[in-house]
Amino acid sequence: MKKINTDKAPKALGPYSQAILTNDQTLYLSGQLGIDPISGKLESGIEAQTKRVLNNINAILEEANFNKNHVVKTTIFLNSMDDFQIVNSIYEHYFGDHKPARSTIQVAKLPKNGLVEIEVIAKN
Repeated sequence: MKKINTDKAPKALGPYSQAILTNDQTLYLSGQLGIDPISGKLESGIEAQTKRVLNNINAILEEANFNKNHVVKTTIFLNSMDDFQIVNSIYEHYFGDHKPARSTIQVAKLPKNGLVEIEVIAKN
């Protein structure tokens, strides 16, 4: 196993890695929030947070020599299902014709009072 970390995505908020690459080339990304990696601040609003989450995911994928087409499963955690359509639209634009398996779950609260968090499993 190999730990994957990049300065192009926010540092982990706890004792965990941004991602782990297994010997069989499966990449497990920790959930990403809409945090700017330079300022360390949460973006404002669901649209900006979702775009930042996907940018952060992309940075971690690239650090591991993967890309979005390697993604096989995502899990989206939303603070409110009222944001479902906005997140869907941005998500669809990001992935295009590539449609990984996905679950979306409403949660009571996310770290830093985030509105959206996405975790990813990718396979090379």
